Amino acid sequence: MSEKEDKKQLLHMVFGGELESLKGIEFRDLNDLDIVGIFPDYASARVAWKAKAQSTVDNAHMRYFIVHMHRLLDPEND
Repeated sequence: MSEKEDKKQLLHMVFGGELESLKGIEFRDLNDLDIVGIFPDYASARVAWKAKAQSTVDNAHMRYFIVHMHRLLDPEND
């Protein structure tokens, strides 16, 4: 097997936005969500997430998340 065949594609999406409250995960404005991107693995998604989270550290209501898209696309084989 080649290295590419060996390595399973595990897509992750990074997105964020301003929250209504620090006690929940309701976004203030869904039209204003920041879709950072879709990444081929968790490691690269984490790098992007960390950069965006650190760039908005002055706004306590701003939160970024990593979504494990591969779990949504193929939940039985996770």
